[in-house]
Amino acid sequence: MKTLLTLIASTVFSFLFNLPVSAQDGLHWTENDRQYLLENLTRTRKEVIQETNKLSPSQWKFKESPDRWSINEVVEHIAIWELLFNREISQALSAGAQPELAKVAKPDSMILGFILEEKPHVTAEYSKPLGLNEGKHNLAWWLKLRDESITYLKGTTVDLRAYYLRAGRPNVHQVYINAFGHIDRHLRQIRKIKQNPNYPK
Repeated sequence: MKTLLTLIASTVFSFLFNLPVSAQDGLHWTENDRQYLLENLTRTRKEVIQETNKLSPSQWKFKESPDRWSINEVVEHIAIWELLFNREISQALSAGAQPELAKVAKPDSMILGFILEEKPHVTAEYSKPLGLNEGKHNLAWWLKLRDESITYLKGTTVDLRAYYLRAGRPNVHQVYINAFGHIDRHLRQIRKIKQNPNYPK
């Protein structure tokens, strides 16, 4: 039985992101699940393009302070994580279906709540950007990975809620939730950079 807190969180995120709450108590990946992922992966793809369209070199490289990331570095970081998400998905699918792990899986609302929280997250050392590539190249890299995910989701018949890397980890459907939620986090960051009064015009 869900706690009151979990029910409230589920309702809130359902309202904001059209989360298919009915699937929370189910064990199988549904057509509603597919459309939910496709809508949000496509939405965040469009928003990243909008936020980075026609940036000048100085805008790509601008930092609010020396210890903050530029938009270029943000885009490199999301590309690194898109690759890491895809790797986890590939490993989970290769491991075979493990539907019994659904009994100990976290609900989608908790996965989304964590990735979208306002609290800063500290990224792992291996996913920190180096800032060596031009922004447009980092963007092209990320778009290639995102487009591959969208194409896969449009055609797959696999039950993505039955595949886990291991117990305690998200199922494949939830990894895709992390993938679009991670972009929403960094869209906030990009918009904050652009609102800085010293941001190049």
